[in-house]
Amino acid sequence: MVMRTMAKRRVLRRKSGEEAMPIEAVRTLAVLLQAGATPVAAWRHLAETGESAAAAVSTGLERGRSLTEAIRARGGAWREVAQAWAIAATVGAPLAEALRVIADALDDASATSDEVRVALAEPAGTARLMQWLPLVGLLLGAGLGFDTLTVLFTTGAGIGCLIAGALLIVLSRVWTAALVRRATPPPGIPGFHAELLAVALSGGTSIPRALALVEEETEADPRASQSIRRVLQLSSSAGVPAVELLRADAARERREARVQGRLGAARLSARLLLPLGACTLPAFLLLGVAPLILSVLATTPLPFLT
Repeated sequence: MVMRTMAKRRVLRRKSGEEAMPIEAVRTLAVLLQAGATPVAAWRHLAETGESAAAAVSTGLERGRSLTEAIRARGGAWREVAQAWAIAATVGAPLAEALRVIADALDDASATSDEVRVALAEPAGTARLMQWLPLVGLLLGAGLGFDTLTVLFTTGAGIGCLIAGALLIVLSRVWTAALVRRATPPPGIPGFHAELLAVALSGGTSIPRALALVEEETEADPRASQSIRRVLQLSSSAGVPAVELLRADAARERREARVQGRLGAARLSARLLLPLGACTLPAFLLLGVAPLILSVLATTPLPFLT
């Protein structure tokens, strides 16, 4: 429970240091556009409320940038907003509806990301804490009055223990970091390609042109392309509009990403036992226990030698 609370606090601190997802700003823009404000006026009204991103976009417009370029220049999740904005403006899709869809996708992706990061932070934090165990053992021996530091730095056996223990600590850190990286889901919004294609099709454009626009705005993703082809084939064979099928498929991908993130965190808890047992505990024996035993042997006369 303590580790989970600490993990949640780390996630909140990390989010406070980064620019938060622009969910509320995007929803406010959608309301302003729905009420009849022009795109430029909507951004300026939002900037007047103190929204830093809107102020930056308005400044970009004053400097001669296009609206899409000014949005994209904000970086982070604003790039996805800029992509949806550019596609909706190109095909004539309702901007307010497109922004609401993107805001919902960002909200879902943000919740999934936070949940996965908290789940991963607990086993990763425990592993990082255990990596200090060898040094704690070393200091504990010195604190109890044993001359463990002298043994480690002046005797052949002690130097051997020091080198082997240090190498095991480094290996444990590298191994643990690799396991955490592998369990961390890739960046981006799951199903976002499908959401963009739905935005393009909602403007009444043809499927080939919609696909071309999405491909132009985003990086290639073979897995997303395969999923989109499957949905379009289903739409064609069933005679059902593709927009709702695409949005349903995007929601499915986000649900799967959340489940996979939880499973990855659960597997990480078990896999982190490998560097703990193979590296951290042997390093503790080499740096904490072995110097203590060598110190005792060096200061205690052996009966069979007297």
